[in-house]
Amino acid sequence: MTPKKRITRLLILASAVALFAGCESSKEAGGNSPSATTPGTSAVTSPSANPSGTPGSTSKPTTSPTPTPSSKGTGAGKGTDGSEQVAAKPESMTVLVNKQFKLPDSYKPSDLVYPDVNFVFAEKIEKRMMRKEAADALANMFAAAKKDGTPLAGVSAYRSHSTQTTLFNRYVQKDGEAAAKKYSAVPGHSEHETGLAIDVSGSTGKCAAEDCFGGTPEAKWLEDHAHEYGFIIRYPKGKESVTGYQYEPWHLRYVGTQMAKDIKSKNTTMEEYLNAVPVAK
Repeated sequence: MTPKKRITRLLILASAVALFAGCESSKEAGGNSPSATTPGTSAVTSPSANPSGTPGSTSKPTTSPTPTPSSKGTGAGKGTDGSEQVAAKPESMTVLVNKQFKLPDSYKPSDLVYPDVNFVFAEKIEKRMMRKEAADALANMFAAAKKDGTPLAGVSAYRSHSTQTTLFNRYVQKDGEAAAKKYSAVPGHSEHETGLAIDVSGSTGKCAAEDCFGGTPEAKWLEDHAHEYGFIIRYPKGKESVTGYQYEPWHLRYVGTQMAKDIKSKNTTMEEYLNAVPVAK
């Protein structure tokens, strides 16, 4: 090969190498796909992915009501968005049962007993029963009330799911569903089904489960002392929009002395105490 031809081939080879190097440099500079550099996409998350619940989030809460230290184990279920929820621990002494949270349809307390107290009737029937811890506390409370000169009597305690169904349907036929829901619970949503609630009156039975009970000495005694024995006035005056029920000074709910004293001292409701409002209407 002549020197002239050899030089020509070297020039061609050098040009090819330079061209190849240029292509590789171009790949490194622009190798990312267009979608990876689209403005804004890397910082955007969906509303449901917001774990902090910051203002502007449109996701509905799906976790249990924020518990206070004394509300652990309440079995309150999930959600505070107004949807119906089944109590996770229906046997809990502090289980929340209202228009939003319900008991399982098959639930029946396993420790029902007859409290050693007077009732406005003599028969030993279902509505005379309560769970043992609540029954013992009730007996102590009734004894204290009697000692203070304001003897009490039981009106209605435990109700089975079937009994509550019959009762609620009767009220609906009488007053219509909307009116019935202001003073009676839909089956599964009645505190009486827990075995921890009781309606009470004076020993004569006068104004039993009626508005006029609110002005009696017995109602005043319960307002002042029920919490000392672990009971609360479950549906207090002025809290109708929170509890979903009209004022019922006769309806007591056993929650244990600690929670009862806390609720009394704060002049609050079970829903507010457990951070479980609003109540489903």
